[in-house]
Amino acid sequence: MPLPRPVEIGADLSWSAEDWAEVRVRVERAGRAYVWLNLVEQRLRAVVGAVLRPVYEPVHGEEWEIAAAGPTGQEWVQRAAALREVSRRKGHVLDPADDTVLAFLTLPQLRELVVQHWPCFSPYLESRRELELTLDELESARSAVARNRGLSAHVLDQAERGCARLLRMLAATGTERPADRLPADAVEQLVGDRFSDVAAVHADRARLQRRVPPEELFAGARRLDAVGTGLGLLVQNYPGRRLQRLADSGCRIRLLFLNPAGGTMRRRERELGLKRGELSRAVETSILHVRRVRSRVRDAKAFRIQVFDEIPRFSAYFVDSDGPDGVAVVQPYLGRSRGMESPALVLRRAPREAAAGLVAGGERPEPGLYDTYMEDFEGLWEESRPVS
Repeated sequence: MPLPRPVEIGADLSWSAEDWAEVRVRVERAGRAYVWLNLVEQRLRAVVGAVLRPVYEPVHGEEWEIAAAGPTGQEWVQRAAALREVSRRKGHVLDPADDTVLAFLTLPQLRELVVQHWPCFSPYLESRRELELTLDELESARSAVARNRGLSAHVLDQAERGCARLLRMLAATGTERPADRLPADAVEQLVGDRFSDVAAVHADRARLQRRVPPEELFAGARRLDAVGTGLGLLVQNYPGRRLQRLADSGCRIRLLFLNPAGGTMRRRERELGLKRGELSRAVETSILHVRRVRSRVRDAKAFRIQVFDEIPRFSAYFVDSDGPDGVAVVQPYLGRSRGMESPALVLRRAPREAAAGLVAGGERPEPGLYDTYMEDFEGLWEESRPVS
């Protein structure tokens, strides 16, 4: 019988621009979720191996995973063992460390091992219920990613939060816990070198504060340096009592405001379309607020306030600039937009090359944006005058 030609079938194989845009969004979401889920699965696999291997391997040898699964998990662990054998023959096991049954277990199967042997894991993990609830949250995203199905933004956000929470739980089994101020995003850790030391970009300060609350940004700081017109992120969103406790705990603070009585302030008011004195009065109020805080701290010399009278090009808040773990929030000033409406950059001082000390070829790493803005702050600070 004659076969129908493609024209006779009537199938339209072309994609419109909207189709391509939708697919790219799906790929971006699935790729981001895959990075998080892969990181969680490898971490949980390492924890399961570290806890159960010493228990079963001395008796059962290389088949310790099958023994650990027991009768209830015999089916899925044998399926994983068969998949390993097939991968061996086809040459798909690229890393010798993955030539184990444990490397072929999925996230739900690893969860079953933890639940079955909870007495072995309880000395290392605090809450079995929290662990199971978090893994339940990840199952929707894991299922969608594994089968290349669409992933909604809500499910992606839920999966990222769940993965970060699970990694913090599993970090308790190690010697180090992740930083609480600005925990490194899993995707940032992989591709962060492409963007200098920029950890995140937000369209305005409101979005910034939802992702990086001021109480988390400034809490426990050893050093705090800030420059801007009125320093609203600190003055308006961080209580004075907390700022006082921060200073009394040993934090050295330097705050640099735009001079409310200078000519540059009047020029900035005209740029923003404000009445004469409207912005300067707000800045004066902010300065009076931090002066009252300074009057209550034990070491007033460690709490310094100064003003500058140059055109403000950005506002910046540098936390722990005296060490490699410093973070910063920088907002470039736009001509006709207030600081609340300006885009915000979140900077992390320690790129991966700096942690190693040298880049390839023995050269010193190039300074990142953190150091660039910090150098500009130091120049403004030297030319400013103190507030009594």
